[in-house]
Amino acid sequence: MDEIVLTAATGRTIGTRPSRRLRTGGGIPAVVYGLDQDPVTVTVEWPDLRRAITTDAGLNAVIQLEIDGKRQLSIVKDIQRHPVRRDVLHVDFIRIDPDRAVVVDVPIVFVGEAEEVINNDGMVDQNMFALTIRSTPANIPTEIEIDISALTIGDSLRVADLVLPQGVTTEVDPDDAVAVAMITRSTLDAIAAEEEAAAAALAAELAEEGEEGVEGEEGAEASGDDGEADASDE
Repeated sequence: MDEIVLTAATGRTIGTRPSRRLRTGGGIPAVVYGLDQDPVTVTVEWPDLRRAITTDAGLNAVIQLEIDGKRQLSIVKDIQRHPVRRDVLHVDFIRIDPDRAVVVDVPIVFVGEAEEVINNDGMVDQNMFALTIRSTPANIPTEIEIDISALTIGDSLRVADLVLPQGVTTEVDPDDAVAVAMITRSTLDAIAAEEEAAAAALAAELAEEGEEGVEGEEGAEASGDDGEADASDE
């Protein structure tokens, strides 16, 4: 993988208005901290930052942050965005040591097709979209894949089923669900509608049989009354 270098300028004025003016000109306010060193406020250019975080590694890209001519290995710890426009408002970089583990979130990606689930009008619901892992910078995976092809309705895949690369660990509960195969709501609604229709048909059939029984009893009673009348006449 090519080395990612991002230049960061020091000396920016801190405050809401200066930061707003900075963003208007294409700069992004940022801070660099970690490794028991003092935090440093810096400015990075948005086009350069965008290129740095849109590689396959995403936000977990290991970045050589160049500050005042010196480079410091770092990763993006947090990005603050505007709640509506989603513009980047501020970035936190954390210094990292290539030999020391860091904690990052890595995306979980499904692979394969759950044909048994699909054939039974079901769906695979993804409960967990990222896993918090601990790894040295060089071993941070781009994503973690999990094969869903063997799932059937009612099955689930959990954190314990994830295959982590060598040297990568997680403290997430191994019983936490990652994926669950279930019947879709539309299918459940269709089943419920079929059951209601069947129940209504059965009720109508029983009601019809009841009416026929009552008519038969009334006919028998009427026939008996006629017989008694005839015997009396004789």
